[in-house]
Amino acid sequence: MDDFNQEESSIGFVVNCTNQLNANPYFHRIEKNPQIETAARFVNNTNAHIFLTGKAGTGKTTFLRDLATKTHKSFVIVAPTGIAALNAKGVTIHSQFLLPLGTFVPVNQPAGEISDSTNVFTQNTLVRKHPLNKVRKQVLRDLDLLIIDEVSMLRSDVLDAIDFRLKHARRNYNQPFGGVQLLLIGDLFQLPPVVRDNEWNIMRQHYQSAWFFDALALRQSGYVYIELEKIYRQADSTFIRLLNNLRNNIATAEDIDELNKHYISESERDNLGEIITLTTHNYRADSINKDALAALNTKSKTFPASLEGDFPESMYPVGSDIELKENAQVMFIKNDSAEGAYFNGKLATVTTIDSDGIVVRMADSTDTYRLKKERWENRKYTIDATTKELEEEIVGSFNQYPIKLAWAITVHKSQGLTFEKAIVDVGKAFAPGQVYVALSRLRSLDGLYLGTRIDPNSISSDANVTRFGQQAETQPPLTEILEKAQKSYLEQVALKTFELNGILSMVVALDNGDKSDMEFEDETMRAFIPGFRNQLESQIKTTETFRSQLLRLIRDADKKQLLDRIGKGSTYFQEMIWTSLEALIHHTEEVRQLSRTKTYLNQLDEVDQLVMKKLEELEFVQSISKQIFENKDVQKSKLDSTALTKKRRDILEKVDKAIAEKFKGTKRKSGKRKKSGEPKKPKGETYEVSLGYFKDGMTIDEVAEKRGMSVSTIESHAARLIGESKLGIDLFMDKESAQEIAKALALDEIKTVTDAVKHFKRKYTYGQLRMVQAVVRG
Repeated sequence: MDDFNQEESSIGFVVNCTNQLNANPYFHRIEKNPQIETAARFVNNTNAHIFLTGKAGTGKTTFLRDLATKTHKSFVIVAPTGIAALNAKGVTIHSQFLLPLGTFVPVNQPAGEISDSTNVFTQNTLVRKHPLNKVRKQVLRDLDLLIIDEVSMLRSDVLDAIDFRLKHARRNYNQPFGGVQLLLIGDLFQLPPVVRDNEWNIMRQHYQSAWFFDALALRQSGYVYIELEKIYRQADSTFIRLLNNLRNNIATAEDIDELNKHYISESERDNLGEIITLTTHNYRADSINKDALAALNTKSKTFPASLEGDFPESMYPVGSDIELKENAQVMFIKNDSAEGAYFNGKLATVTTIDSDGIVVRMADSTDTYRLKKERWENRKYTIDATTKELEEEIVGSFNQYPIKLAWAITVHKSQGLTFEKAIVDVGKAFAPGQVYVALSRLRSLDGLYLGTRIDPNSISSDANVTRFGQQAETQPPLTEILEKAQKSYLEQVALKTFELNGILSMVVALDNGDKSDMEFEDETMRAFIPGFRNQLESQIKTTETFRSQLLRLIRDADKKQLLDRIGKGSTYFQEMIWTSLEALIHHTEEVRQLSRTKTYLNQLDEVDQLVMKKLEELEFVQSISKQIFENKDVQKSKLDSTALTKKRRDILEKVDKAIAEKFKGTKRKSGKRKKSGEPKKPKGETYEVSLGYFKDGMTIDEVAEKRGMSVSTIESHAARLIGESKLGIDLFMDKESAQEIAKALALDEIKTVTDAVKHFKRKYTYGQLRMVQAVVRG
C-alpha cells in the first residue's frame, strides 16, 4: 500500500469555528496534524482498539467532537461520570450498560460465592438480576464503535463488565467486546480511577491494577497507542518543558526552584485583579467562594434552573440555584457556540443584576455582556422502530446561566479548562499527577502565581502508569501497524458482509424454541420461520464459496477483480435479503395484530434488526473496500443510507395496506390453534416449567413475559420452588434484603404477609415476602 500520509484524512484537522477563534485565544487555526490524521485512519479504516492520549491541551476533545460528525461507523459515546458524559455529549457507562454500583468479578459464579458483600457482582449477576431491556440490547447489537471519554477514570473491572455485556447482547463470545471496536480517550496523568481498599482486596485476585489497561479483555485483544504531542494550550517552551518533566516524574531541583519563583504572599494577591485559585480540596474551594461572596456589600439574588424531562442531579453542570451579588467573580463553564462571546474557563465580574437578568464584565476587559441561559441535554441511544438505525434521543434538559462562582475551584473540577492566570495552591496535593493537572491549566508561566510553594515530595506519578508507558514505548511504528490493520479490516469487512450465520442462528433458535409461540391458526404464519430457516440454510454453501474467493483476491491484492466480485455479490445477496425482509415484516405485522405475542414479537424485531444491518453492510461493502484498497480514509459522505431507508419505508407502507385489508373488521385475539382433546396438564407442571426457565438464567420479569403470566404469579412459583429447595433465594434478592424480611416476619405483630407488606410500606412485594417466608418455614 502507498504511504498512509499521502491521502488527506476526513478528520485529520484540529477544527474550530470562527466564533471560538475569536472567543478563545487558545484555539488555533485549522492545522493539519499527522497524529490526529493517523488516529482518524485507525478509527475509520481498521477494527483495532485505540487508546488516544496526550498531554493537556493537545486536542483530544476537539478530535472527539469532529470524529462524531464524520465517522462512517455506528457509535455511542460513554464516560465514567455524569459531568464527563455531558461534556462529551454522551451517556454514562453505568446507564448505557445497566451496571450496578460495586466491584465486578469476571466469573460466571453467583456473587454470593465470591463475597458476602452486596457490592460485588459477576457475569451471573448481570444476566440474572440486571438483564438488559430490549432497547439497550438493540443499541449494543448495532454498534461498530464504542467511544469511552475520560478513560483514565475507568476501572479495569468495569471495562471487563462492558466486555461481558457486549458479548452477551451481541451473542458473540469469540471476540473481545463482542467484536465492537473501542476508542479510549484520556490522559493517564490526570484523573485516576477510584478504588477503595475493600474493593481492591477483591479486585487484586484478578487484576494487576485498577487502571483500565489492565482489564482482562483489553489485555487479550491488544490496542494501538497513539499520543498527541503538539500542545495547543501552551506556547511557552520553558513552561512546556517544566510540565513534561512533572508529568513524567523527572522534575529536577532546578525545575522546582523555577516554579517556586512564582510564589506570592497573601498580601500580594490583592493586587492581581480578577484571578481564580486552584486548590486540592472541595472544602477549601467552597470556603473561599462563600467567604468572598459574603464579603460583598451588595444585595444577593438567587437564580433557579429550569428542568425538563429526565435530568438527574448527578449531571447538573452548575448548581440548580445560583446565588449571586453584583461584583461577584464568576467563570463561564461552557463555550458560547452562538456568538463566541465567551469560552469554558473565561472569568468575568457581575456588574448588574436587574429584572432582565445578569450583566457581566469580561476579565481584563471593559466589554460587558448580558447573560443568556444555556441548555444542556441528557440523551440516550435508541433504535428507530421504522428504519432500525441507531439514533440519539433527548430525554431531558437543564437550563441555567452558564456560570459559577469562581474565586476558587478544585483541581479536579478544573479538568479541561484553560486560564490566562491563576493562583495555584497545591501544597496539600494528595493524588499522583495533581500538581501537573493544576499547572497545565495555565497558558504560560507569566500567568502562574503559587499560593503555596511546591513540595518536591508532593510530585509523584502512579507506578502502574509508568509501567504502562514503558510498554507503549515498545510498540512498532504506527505506519507499520496501520498497514497491517487496514488489510485485516478489509478482510473482516468482506468476510463478515457475506456471511449469514448471525441471522441464521437467531432464526434457528426461534425454530427450535418454544413452539407454542408459533402455533397459529393461519398455516402460512406457522410455516414462516421454518421456511425462512430453509431459505437461509440453502445459501450457506454459496456464501462460504464466495467468501473464499474474496479472501484469495484480497491476499493477491487483485483490486479490479475483488471490487467486481464484491459488486456482483452485493447485488445478488441484496435481492435475496430484500425479498426475505418484506416477508419478515409482513409476518411481524400479522403477529402484531394478535394478543399475547410480545415475546415472539421481540424475537422477530431482533431478526429484523440483524437483517437491516446486513443490508447496510451489503450496500456499503464495495465503497468501503475501494477506499481502503486505495489507502483513503473511509468517509461517511460516501456512504449514504437514504436509499435503504426509503426502500424499507415503501415496504412498510405496502405491508400496512395488506394487513389492514386482511384484518379488517376482526377483533384482536390470540390467533393460536386450540388444543382440544389434549389431556389436562398434571398439577404442579406449571411450576416445573418456570423452574426450567429460572435454571436457564431468566429473571422473574422475563419468565412472566415468556409465559404470558403476571409477575405476581411467577413470584408465587418462585416461592414454592424455594420452599421445595429446588431454588435458592439468592437468585431473586440480595442477602441483606432477605435478612431484613426474615427479621420482620419474626415480630409478634406480623402475623400475615399482608401485615409485612404494611410494615415495609410496600418496599417489598407479596411475592418477595412469600419467598423469604418459604425459607423461614423450610
